[in-house]
Amino acid sequence: MRRPVPFELHQPRAVATACELKHQLPQKSFFLAGGTDLVIAVKERGLSPDSLIDLKRIPDLAGVAEDTDGSLTIGALTTLAEIESSATIVARYPFLAQAAGEVGSLQIRNRATIGGNIANASPSADTIPSLMALNASLRISDGANQRSSTLEDFLLGPGQTALRDGEILTAVVIPPTDARLRGEFIKLSPRQVMDLAVVGVAVTLVTDERSRVEAAAIALGAVAPTPIRAGAAEGHLLGRVLDDDLAEAAGAIGADECSPIDDVRSSAEYRRVMVRVLIKRALLNAAARAPGPIPWRQRGRKRH
Repeated sequence: MRRPVPFELHQPRAVATACELKHQLPQKSFFLAGGTDLVIAVKERGLSPDSLIDLKRIPDLAGVAEDTDGSLTIGALTTLAEIESSATIVARYPFLAQAAGEVGSLQIRNRATIGGNIANASPSADTIPSLMALNASLRISDGANQRSSTLEDFLLGPGQTALRDGEILTAVVIPPTDARLRGEFIKLSPRQVMDLAVVGVAVTLVTDERSRVEAAAIALGAVAPTPIRAGAAEGHLLGRVLDDDLAEAAGAIGADECSPIDDVRSSAEYRRVMVRVLIKRALLNAAARAPGPIPWRQRGRKRH
């Protein structure tokens, strides 16, 4: 661990001011949200910023709000601990609350933000698959103008995003969802807590009274350069009755859609096999899940 070199710290009170500072300051200036990844980069990976622009003092960039159309807006500076414990998210999307609760330790979750977890663009980010399965979009601002992006368009590769110089990710928006929607997130990692995902799988389902699939989304983490949607597997489910055989078939299709790598955590072959297994398990768990929060003792463990 190296001693950080001195840097300037700026604490603007408005998005426009923060974006203007980014243009005015030297090239090696960075936005600071929770700092859980940036501080590690400074201390252990040789990053030497000239200045940091702390976004924590900007109002209205944090919090969870239900909109009149049924959509849900999550400010980019909302901490993962707040998402994990949000009564609204726990009630509507408990698998997203669970995914936030899978990140690091409680101390980390009290600092880390949803915007930082996304903008860090890690292939194994825990929250992104659940957000993808919910068709979430991102709000991005340069201080003067605002634009929207899908997660698929925003994430370009490991550590790479479509953010332009001086832009800030300001919010995550989950569109209105069917009241019958059920979801599931499963994180495979060597340890139950405080570990990176070897594979992450999130699914959402809408089924009729006969278990026929009307809508489905399957998102995968840690098995491609970015989290991805398994579109072919999703399409295979539509209009069919969800049972063990259909879930098995969707898992096999999804395994063919990913492109895992060999690394120190796992072989590509093992990851692909587990994608097949976990898609099946997640689909069947989602179909059987009752509404409400997911108990801690069940998080990340086999339930079907």
